[in-house]
Amino acid sequence: MINLISQNYIALFLIIALGIIVGHVKIKGISLDVSAVIFVALIFGHYGVIIPDDFSKIGIVLFIFTIGIQAGPGFFESFRRHGRQFIATAVLLIAGGAAFTVLLAFVFHLDFNIAVGLYNGALTSTPGLAAAIDSTNSPLASIGYGVAYPFGVIGVILFVRLLPKVMKVNLEKAAADFQQQIFADSPQIANENYIVENPNLDGKTIEELNLRTMTGASISRVMHDNVAVTPTPKTKIYLGDLVKAVGAKDALENLMLLVGKKSGQRIPLSKGYEVQWVLVTNKAIVNRSLSKLNLMANYNATVTRIRRSGIDISPNSRSLLRFGDKLMIACDRENMNQVTQLLGNNVKKLSETDFLPIALGIVIGVLLGQVSIPIFNLFTFRLGLTGGVLTAALILSRIGKTGPIVWTMSGSANQLLRTLGLLFFLSAVGTNAGARLADTFAQFGPKLFLVGALLTLLPMMIGTFVGLAVFKINFLTLLGILTGGMTSTPGLAAVDPMSECNAPHIAYATVYPVALVAIIICTQIIARL
Repeated sequence: MINLISQNYIALFLIIALGIIVGHVKIKGISLDVSAVIFVALIFGHYGVIIPDDFSKIGIVLFIFTIGIQAGPGFFESFRRHGRQFIATAVLLIAGGAAFTVLLAFVFHLDFNIAVGLYNGALTSTPGLAAAIDSTNSPLASIGYGVAYPFGVIGVILFVRLLPKVMKVNLEKAAADFQQQIFADSPQIANENYIVENPNLDGKTIEELNLRTMTGASISRVMHDNVAVTPTPKTKIYLGDLVKAVGAKDALENLMLLVGKKSGQRIPLSKGYEVQWVLVTNKAIVNRSLSKLNLMANYNATVTRIRRSGIDISPNSRSLLRFGDKLMIACDRENMNQVTQLLGNNVKKLSETDFLPIALGIVIGVLLGQVSIPIFNLFTFRLGLTGGVLTAALILSRIGKTGPIVWTMSGSANQLLRTLGLLFFLSAVGTNAGARLADTFAQFGPKLFLVGALLTLLPMMIGTFVGLAVFKINFLTLLGILTGGMTSTPGLAAVDPMSECNAPHIAYATVYPVALVAIIICTQIIARL
């Protein structure tokens, strides 16, 4: 049995299996879920079972890439709307940690060379350690990092797992609040019927009136002399006609001012026409605008709304299609089949997994992470493996498509690869940390461990206070900011099973690159004291 465990792949899956079993155990309603794997790995590591670092790297790139691909579409909008609050919270967390490092160094009479290592170990920042070694030219920085790193990993996991229970936060409500905020930020699409009362519109075509550009609403149906039609740009409207419009609330109000009052009268579908949702699964049309598809001219079809990630979007000629979009199409029955063939409408294809974009995306991310950027001639900054892969995934998911390659993944494939990645990562990180935990404690005693633990916990307390009390940030979003600010991928892995909401991933992706730079700057300052 011992010989079997000594084989890396068997040990890896044994750690994963035991970790999942332990993670299912609940004590007073609290369980560790998948993050229990790292605690099992610590024990295995202490007894000499080490999972090779290659598993850690494979795990982290899979985990981070899938997070970036999923968070990407919402990341840029979130950054535009809330980036300042997110980044301010993370920077205060990091700066607070640096201030506590200086304070504790004086209180415990620590060499600043070892203190700066403790700071980076507590925040699990390998780029920060590199900056510390460059600045101090002392081995003490590495020793401090080694002392603080194990609790830096474990402490963040315990903090984010216990914080909701300690603060009695309802995570389901936090997820619902986040979704409600998304809907509030994205105008809801509705439809209303209006009577044409403006004499200036009488006898004009929809193309001449340019109603969509003027109001933001689309005319999806017109009834003239009790005959309903699905309009084309050449359709004329007359006084007394009934028109059906689709758009956001403000757009519909603008249209009412221009056209006339609302009407409760129903407009039936014109004979031979139908309205249905059609799924975009044809990769050839991804990233093409509605104007380029020219559905009206080619198929006499109108797109009245686009549903993307559960949110309805009012379409216009510049709207770009994404893989997985659902379009509400109004079209005659003869052309509807051609429209559905053009768009794809293949549910099975939506669930298939293409590994080419995954492999290429990870390679691009690894290469991006190797690029060195000089910062004010003070130090050289690199995104590193995690930052490079995350940044590449965010950008690629935003681009959507490059040539024949669509940068997307099905939900089931994303979840599978993400879970597999974090299990590999936690197993390898845990065994490596466990291997040096006892020796480090025996060599340096409890004082340095205490300082390292405080430097892990105190910054997160600052971040929690600032995020909740000052910026009133959604709790799940705050968990992502805390793990991103601490540059803790295991911490994010611990948050991942707590909710299906995407809020922590978006927040983590928002603050992580900034946190990398902020830690290096604070490291430079501490090293110069």
